[in-house]
Amino acid sequence: MKFGMQFFPCVGPETKSAEQYFNECLSLVGDADDLGYDHVRIVEHYFHSYGGYSPNPMLFLAAAAQRTRKARLVTGAILPVFNNPLKLAGEIGMLDAISSGRLDVGFARAFMPHEFARFGISMDESKGRFTEGIEQIRGLLEEEKFSSKGEFHEFPPTTSYPRPTQRPRPPFYIAAFATPQSFEEAGKSGHAIMAIPLSGGKMSELIGLYRDAWKSAGHQGNGKVMLAFHMFCWPNETEAIDHSRSRINNYLNTLVKAGSDWLEEESSDYPGYRKLIMDLAEETFETQLEKGAAWVGTPSQIYEQITSYRDQVGDFDIASLQVNFYDMPLGLAKKSIDLFSKKVMPKL
Repeated sequence: MKFGMQFFPCVGPETKSAEQYFNECLSLVGDADDLGYDHVRIVEHYFHSYGGYSPNPMLFLAAAAQRTRKARLVTGAILPVFNNPLKLAGEIGMLDAISSGRLDVGFARAFMPHEFARFGISMDESKGRFTEGIEQIRGLLEEEKFSSKGEFHEFPPTTSYPRPTQRPRPPFYIAAFATPQSFEEAGKSGHAIMAIPLSGGKMSELIGLYRDAWKSAGHQGNGKVMLAFHMFCWPNETEAIDHSRSRINNYLNTLVKAGSDWLEEESSDYPGYRKLIMDLAEETFETQLEKGAAWVGTPSQIYEQITSYRDQVGDFDIASLQVNFYDMPLGLAKKSIDLFSKKVMPKL
């Protein structure tokens, strides 16, 4: 199993300035290669303390590329629904060049009603824009000249520059949360999957659907699965919990507030999201720890949490770790990633 660093800003100016937040993140990124972390990853969100500090993940990853030489750079994930595919394809090629071919491109549909409302895009167009956007970006990256007459974007034969450093293009990931169809479609398309295991044991079923679809489509191998976890590793259990409990609870509360419009909104492209937000409102630090969605404790405890989770859901390939969640001070995060690297990663 490989382990990487995930950065998910869940703060606003009243908690931590953007300047401080990104300086701290890049300081952690600077340790990634020496400590053996496989990747650096960041999200795309807007207009809210839930992710809003990162409206363009490729800007951060370009800076991260200068602090690393080995770690992969992962968009986790970019949102075709709010972007022109011609622009995204060019930015992907540019970042792939800057990083000497270390980019992995994760795509997501977006799921926050307030983002759709502010961009003036219907949530009922989400699936269509997502599918069309990925295919247009794929064509622009893989082919020297590519044209498309889509429902939402069309363009004549076009050569996208810079051409990707990785050929035929950087690897694609599809972000999925809890919808079985999303896992199946990712497997069928031959893309890797990135998921958040807030749903506990159900993840085993979803990973199984992904791998079955992968094999049924005739792809070689078994696909690739990346799961995201909160992680805080500390020499003392009580202190580990004290440093993490309120910060994970604040992260969960911020997520629910950002998605609270689902309590009033409905969309055929997002069945069941009202219940999803209601269920998330019941989540706490303790339930996340119990489900294995958060890894918190001493090195030996976290090792047991990881092995127990793998026994529960089956093998997966990559763990993407939130290492400075909410307002985590830099010093705590530094000690945590160092201890995890030296005492947990070698056993796995």
